[in-house]
Amino acid sequence: MVLGDFNIHAEATLTGAAQDFMAAMTTMGLSQVISGPTHQAGHTLDLVFVAGDELVRVEEQIILPLSWSDHHLISLRLAVPSNLRRGGGPIKMVRPRRLMDPEGFLKSLGVLSATEADDSLDALVARYNSEMTRAIDTITPERPLSQRGVASAPWFTGELAEMKRARRRLECRWRKTQDGSDRTRSKVAIRSYSVALRAARKAFLTARIASANNRPSELFRVVGELLHPPGGEEPPDFSATRCSEFAHHFADKVAQIRSDLDAGLEALPGEVTEASVCSILWDLFQLVCPDDVDRILGAVRATTCALDPCPSWLLKQASGGLVDWFMPIINASLSQGKFPSSLKQAVVRPILKKASLDSTNLGNYRPISNLPFLGKVLERVVASQLQGFLEDADFLDQSQSGFRPGFSTETALVALVDDLRRELDRGSVTLLVLLDISAAFDTIDHGILLGRLSGMGLGGTALQWLQSFLEGRSQLVKLGDTCSDPWPLTCGVPQGSILSPMLFNIYMKPLGEVIRSFGVRCHLYTDDTQLYYSFPPKSKEAPRILDQCLAAVLAWMRANKLRLNPDKTEVLQVSRMSDRGIGWQPVLDGVALPLKAQVHSLGVLLDSGLTLEAQVSAVARRAFAQLKLVRQLRPYLEKSDLTTVVHALVTSRLDYCNALYVGLPLKTARKLQLVQRSAARLLTGANYRARSTPLFKELHWLPFVFRAQFKVQVLTYKALNGLGPTYLRDRISPYEPARSLRSSGEALLSLPPPSQLRLVGTRERAFSAVAPRLWNSLPREIRQAPTLLAFRKGLKTWLFRRAFDD
Repeated sequence: MVLGDFNIHAEATLTGAAQDFMAAMTTMGLSQVISGPTHQAGHTLDLVFVAGDELVRVEEQIILPLSWSDHHLISLRLAVPSNLRRGGGPIKMVRPRRLMDPEGFLKSLGVLSATEADDSLDALVARYNSEMTRAIDTITPERPLSQRGVASAPWFTGELAEMKRARRRLECRWRKTQDGSDRTRSKVAIRSYSVALRAARKAFLTARIASANNRPSELFRVVGELLHPPGGEEPPDFSATRCSEFAHHFADKVAQIRSDLDAGLEALPGEVTEASVCSILWDLFQLVCPDDVDRILGAVRATTCALDPCPSWLLKQASGGLVDWFMPIINASLSQGKFPSSLKQAVVRPILKKASLDSTNLGNYRPISNLPFLGKVLERVVASQLQGFLEDADFLDQSQSGFRPGFSTETALVALVDDLRRELDRGSVTLLVLLDISAAFDTIDHGILLGRLSGMGLGGTALQWLQSFLEGRSQLVKLGDTCSDPWPLTCGVPQGSILSPMLFNIYMKPLGEVIRSFGVRCHLYTDDTQLYYSFPPKSKEAPRILDQCLAAVLAWMRANKLRLNPDKTEVLQVSRMSDRGIGWQPVLDGVALPLKAQVHSLGVLLDSGLTLEAQVSAVARRAFAQLKLVRQLRPYLEKSDLTTVVHALVTSRLDYCNALYVGLPLKTARKLQLVQRSAARLLTGANYRARSTPLFKELHWLPFVFRAQFKVQVLTYKALNGLGPTYLRDRISPYEPARSLRSSGEALLSLPPPSQLRLVGTRERAFSAVAPRLWNSLPREIRQAPTLLAFRKGLKTWLFRRAFDD
């Protein structure tokens, strides 16, 4: 487009220079579009040329006189194709993050008037969405961004590109002339370019890692992008057809499971009876105050959904000025017992389960659901109050460790392995059965769940709110900027929500009672169900009891609209003679379950002899692979940032469930010690021959063996002080002498009798045997620490002194 005051009389017959000029513009494919006078004298002097009607089309033209100028005002409305940018590629509308100022956002947002605060809940949410959208559009309007095929490195600026070109020019002159001055200039240019490139990349990586906010999951993603930048692979299919295919696949999968369960329900031997409805114990939510809103906004993660009017991180940074917006919505929802209908839609993004799987097979994708931020704030409020009610009523199964304060996968595994070791010491055979449930969260029946909620004492607006939260939901698939049509959800709890794991625990509560009624023990972590049965090696009743238990579990699952998958269910035999079979296999739904030598239980690889050698080898292999990648970042990161990355990618692997590593044989523990030593050398820059002890002291790291002891003693402190699960508290008991002794007030623990600890693996590695011994070795002031923080601080100082002073 070419426009301006050309001072050419284009309204009359063209002659002379004017005719030549217009002809020249026409030969370049430019057409003049102004029709009518643009000057007060009646001449057309102001002209606009566009590059052909096929690219730009004038839809509206307005020419208005001005009182303060002899020229008129020209306004044009132009229609252009979606992409006129150089370089091609699709156009994406983006908002520059650097322009998103929390203070400017709050100033543009304004306040919610008192009259508007009394509107209905849906009106308040609609007002919230419209005002948030207007405010973000005011401070940061969307801008078009051309997405080219191959993007350069983010830190490779224009200045660096020019330095690179200058370096290449000097190199060419040097090769041609071999002039000394050219050689010197070329060396200087190469050195300057290398220094500038390293500084730019270092600044970029430091900013990216700092933006991860020390969250391991974010650091995994950021470092993965930096070390393995995308490029060269086939571009993903973001078409509407692909979205519809995913949407139908996910919806049909749940519908097929429900159909199969309904078809086989009549053939079951019997249904599990539901708990009778008790009197209402909780019927009203407690309304929130401004301090509660600030605390909740600080606790909710800043995950932004495509349906959110503005980024969630901006709301968290501006949370202090948004209390007057959130509090009326939250209190209206709690008092009316209603969840806003506009927040019930989820956006699903299909994620490939493993990079090695076939991307064309829809069954290899996992649906990742994302919900609006305001809905998660409401869920956080209800979840905190519901969690308090569950703790007061002691409703949940004590063996359920999923998403409960003080419970974790580590506490569940510590209790499980402790039971397996004690049974191994008695000479028993234990079968550990890991059940697999297909799409557990997606097939929950709303009627059964509401019945359980009513049976535990919920009623009034509290039960109404939860019913409103479950019903009327929908979701859609989003790939890039393309979305599928939404489809309704008639069952299941929304994945990605805060309340769903808690509701799932309530739903699964009767299962533990069914399993224990056969004398079989169990541990549950949300939908991961582990049951284990111990029996003498030559027991004749064991096959019948375990098969009856599995049949009852299958019947309960089907009656509760959950489908067990026998093909993915694993069984581990734990015995002293693990190489000898027991002569039979458990049966689930007519399928004989084979006995495996190793199984994955909550992220830990368990073997038949509980040696954990395979687990240690797997952890060491993956940790060394991460160290190899992190070493590439060492020249570009400050030591503090590099330490953060090492802790997130390497040390976290060593620390996960390291309470199970206490008492490992030296040949097994040495593999993990080498990982820790390599990480210390990477951070300190020491060579491979440097001794590890000075490096650990410099970094203030506990050696691997002492880190495992530290974890066991922390779990013991939590169990003794009501901060951990009761199933760990029941494995240790305070020392109570028969008569008054000096040790009576020492807060000691009783040691198991030697007759129960015949195997070295039990004495040195079982939690019920190791925890009292390590606990009693602590100084009294550490054992009697008033808080967990004081205990951890004193314990680390004491272990540090023992590790390096001995």
